[in-house]
Amino acid sequence: MTTEPPPPPDDDPFHKPPDEDPFRKQPPPEQGGGSPYGTPPSGAPGAGSPYGAAPPPPGGGAPYGGDPYGGGPYNNDPLAGMPPLADSGKRVLARIIDMVLVVIVVWLLTWGFGVNEYDVDTDKIQYGKSFGQSLIALLLYVGYDTFLTTRSGQTLGKKWLHLRVANLDNGSTPSVQTSLVRALVLWVPFAFCCACVWTAIAGGWSFFDKPYKQGLHDKAAKTVVVSTG
Repeated sequence: MTTEPPPPPDDDPFHKPPDEDPFRKQPPPEQGGGSPYGTPPSGAPGAGSPYGAAPPPPGGGAPYGGDPYGGGPYNNDPLAGMPPLADSGKRVLARIIDMVLVVIVVWLLTWGFGVNEYDVDTDKIQYGKSFGQSLIALLLYVGYDTFLTTRSGQTLGKKWLHLRVANLDNGSTPSVQTSLVRALVLWVPFAFCCACVWTAIAGGWSFFDKPYKQGLHDKAAKTVVVSTG
């Protein structure tokens, strides 16, 4: 009796074989010609080896590595082969669209369950933030972001503005774990302590970050946002 779990169904949105991801960068084509063992021509790097093994680059790194995150297996520049990085202004607009969409759902749910952001007394106005509403908002924001980013790299706001989240190292659509980390870093502080300040800092970081234009949540998840059109 085997103890291995059954394979995921074909229609599982979270199961995406790496080879089937249309956005994943492909390795560079092999150079033809020469020896069937790949021996480089005389005078080329690695010519002294009978098997054509090129020496490692300076610093002892992998032949195609070297980016700050340890990725980029095919090129020293992890952005090579990817679409251009998204404009930070469009990223902010896409985030605002996503926030408005989720806020509407949060408001409807909290109104339906009688959970209010503020308790108002006719004699004395008391502002008390509702933990229940914050928890509902957090679950919706994280679930919305994680599910859609894992599925296609695009929330509705990003899809409408032709943007996409991609793994920095290979350009593929982020996994569930990567998407969840990205969403938690962005939305937990937003929901429970410093919504406006944290959103401005985490998202606005992309305006100043070089060379990948990452927000703080991108840095935590090792992702970038690229343009699709």
